[in-house]
Order: sequence, then structure tokens, then C-alpha cells
Amino acid sequence: MPERAPARSKVAALISGSGTNMAALLYASRAEDCPYEIVLVASNNPAAGGIRLAEAEGVATFVLPHKGMDRADHDAAMHEAIRASGAEYVALAGYMRILTSEFVAKWEGRMLNIHPSLLPKYKGLHTHEQAIANGDSHGGVSIHLVTAELDDGPVLGQTPVAIVPGDTAETLAARVLIAEHQLYSRMLAKLVTQASDPEHLVTRVRTRAIELPEVDEVTSHGMPCFGIVNGKKFAYISRDHHGDGKTALLVKISGLDEQAMLIEQDADRYYRPAYFGDGWIGIRLDLGDTDWDAVSDWLARSWRSVAPKRLTSLMDAADAF
Repeated sequence: MPERAPARSKVAALISGSGTNMAALLYASRAEDCPYEIVLVASNNPAAGGIRLAEAEGVATFVLPHKGMDRADHDAAMHEAIRASGAEYVALAGYMRILTSEFVAKWEGRMLNIHPSLLPKYKGLHTHEQAIANGDSHGGVSIHLVTAELDDGPVLGQTPVAIVPGDTAETLAARVLIAEHQLYSRMLAKLVTQASDPEHLVTRVRTRAIELPEVDEVTSHGMPCFGIVNGKKFAYISRDHHGDGKTALLVKISGLDEQAMLIEQDADRYYRPAYFGDGWIGIRLDLGDTDWDAVSDWLARSWRSVAPKRLTSLMDAADAF
């Protein structure tokens, strides 16, 4: 059976004005090898020029004026529109609203912002004026993950832009905008392709596995392996094992019948791992659409299958609260 090509990640862009950065993301997404697509352009401003452009380009739009609305209610409505579009990531592209911590938490690690300075310098507004007034040699642009603190999330990439004699905030901003249009699409592509990057996938599994009680990690059969300390193993991470080209989680199951049922349901995602027998299932992590809550559930179930009763009893007691 031929390998299934990873699905392109779905992105919603939020704008408040002309939407030039949204347009840059959109036109970059038209390249055949781009790993994302823009599925929604949403705005708090009915007059936003970017909405008209998105409509002309055949992209779904959503507009909800914020005036007269409670901020939390407005954010909740925007969140529902984004979810309804199928978007997995959010790109803030000139969205001139401070988001509530509740909205940010729902998109943690999956929402990007573009800021016209070399962070951590000059958070907030009037960045170009500040860079010129302070005699900086460069202004620039930063792409960062969004956190509850304004312009404070982890920076994914930056492009410095030289300040030349006679620059004003307007002339510097015009050159920074060119850098913005180039950098944003590259950093968005970098973020969404983490969904199939082996090291990133291993890190995400490891984070979940070691949260379980009395778990340690070793290397076994050349793979990261998780087990009860001084006890049995319950999970492995397979990375191109024996040249199979897969990044997958191997966990324990009830036996051959369950293994056959899972493979029949989704033969692209589930497979019988070589050398592990009928009591294990391989779950592909590199298809670009991994359900990480389901991964956590698989790990917890597999852990329970090998954990001593004293640990499972403690877990049951904790769950009861």
C-alpha cells in the first residue's frame, strides 16, 4: 500500500486591517510543497480590507465586531468559529486585540504572532520609533508563540532590518514589512511540520510518559523505552526501526483480536510491530494529525497493564478526586 502523504495543516488567520501578512501567508500556501493551508480569515473589524481579499481568493471568512461585547464572549465566539473551520493552528496577522488568557490557553503551542521588533526589545506599540530614538543599528521582526503575556512567548525566528541614516518610523516600517512577509510563512511552515519531526514527536511522547507514576526511560532495541522503575516496560518509540521509515508509539493491548480490529479500522495509522507479538500495537505519530489526548490515554492504559496494584490503586484514588 502506498504511503499516505501527510495532510496539510489547517490554519486560521486573524486580522484587523489590510491583512498584508495574511496575504503573504495565503500566497505562500499556494506553493505545492507548502505544509499548511489557510482555511479561515477572521476579523473583529467589518471594514478590514483583508476580509475582502480573502473572499476574492475563495477563503472562508468570519467577522464579529467587538464593540459592545464582553471581551471573553468575543474571544469565545472567535474560538468557536476557528474550531468550526477545522483549523489546527492560529496565525495572528495584525489582529489588534489583546486576547484573554482563556483563549490563549485553548491554542497553547499552536498560535503564532508577528511583532515588528527584535524581541525582547520594544514590546507593544511604536517599535520603530523606539528603535530609531535609541540609536539602534537594526530594527526588525520577530515571530513568536503566543502566551498570556503580551509579546512574551518563545521566539521562533527573527529578521534584523538595518536602520539607515534619515530613516523615519514610516520608512523603516516599510522595509520591515518586506521582512515580515518572508519570515512569517517560513516560521508557520516550521511550526506545523513539527507534527512529523521525529525529535519533536519523541519529546511529546516522553513528556506524557514520564508524568505517569514511577516511570523511567531507557534505551532498548535501539529505541526510547518507558517502564515502571525496576519493572516491566509499557511503551517504546520506534524511529525508522529496521528502516521502516515510521515514527510510532508501541503500546500494549489485549491481544490479537484487538490488534486486528485496530488495523482493520485504520491500516495507515495502526500496524503490527515486528518482533513484538500480538500483545502490542504500533501507532503512527508522523501522519500530521496525531490526537495527543488519545496518545496520553494509550500510554496510561499500557502503563496500567504492567503497573503493580499499589500504583494503580493510588491512581484510581487520585482520579476519584
